[in-house]
Amino acid sequence: MKIAVNTNNMRLFECLSSPTRIRIIELLGEGAKNISELAQALDMSSAMITRHISILEECDIVQTESIPGKRGLQKVCSLSANEITLTFRRETSGVQIRQVSIPIGQYSAYEVHPTCGLLSTKEYIGVCDDPRYFSSPDRVKASLLWFQTGWVEYKIPSYVIIHKNIKSIEISLEICSEFPNYKEDHPSDIHFYLNDIFLGVWVSPGDFGKKKGVFTPDWWIDGTQYGLLKKIRITKTGTMLDGIHLSDTTLDDIPIEIGKDLVLRIAVPANTKHPGGVNIFGKGFGNYDQDIEVRIEYE
Repeated sequence: MKIAVNTNNMRLFECLSSPTRIRIIELLGEGAKNISELAQALDMSSAMITRHISILEECDIVQTESIPGKRGLQKVCSLSANEITLTFRRETSGVQIRQVSIPIGQYSAYEVHPTCGLLSTKEYIGVCDDPRYFSSPDRVKASLLWFQTGWVEYKIPSYVIIHKNIKSIEISLEICSEFPNYKEDHPSDIHFYLNDIFLGVWVSPGDFGKKKGVFTPDWWIDGTQYGLLKKIRITKTGTMLDGIHLSDTTLDDIPIEIGKDLVLRIAVPANTKHPGGVNIFGKGFGNYDQDIEVRIEYE
């Protein structure tokens, strides 16, 4: 990973300023470990370790995966970066980057089926299990939305498409399955499309509500608490999810035109193998204080 030393990357430098997070990196350098193992090794609570892991994930240093354990799902952590190269001189030519954050309530179209609903950080938006409220003007305040089957679409604004020499498109979001209240072992096939081109399917392992989300408001205690941060990266050689091959769809397969928005679709078809719904988290909910983050890198 190549990082420029500038104020845009302060989050990474702040992340590495913590002795605890450096110790976590040292431990994960020996091999993957779950939250309990890290907590025991550092003599800290699992909740505190989870907070540190969330920051390391945000900075692309650590990746996590929920896998079945003796007592339900366990969160296994591993390093996602082997090295970081710091660059002190600004490159006058070469890579250009455009980024945009899309609030989860600013979808441009939808077709959803119950269970479904919307929450702001303060209250319900409309009524649960009534898809009509997905048209509410207040939907722009949403920090958590969910549906059992169907889809939502988001427009990635055309001003981030500055020319056609795109090296990669990365989309980052926090998601999980959907089950009434919650169910930790509830798989769901979540499908992703860009400009109607299929990117791939991620099978979410469950709907997580046993532990409180790091940023989830205190008043929300009866349902889904957090999701998993997933990063889709489309390049000229294929599409990856969290650095692992997802599909053979390349940038050349996607119709991209300067001056036209890109359209991201997140879907759970009724006829898929595991139609287990989806929760989409935004700022103020879950374990990651972010909306849908889009990063476009140019050559």
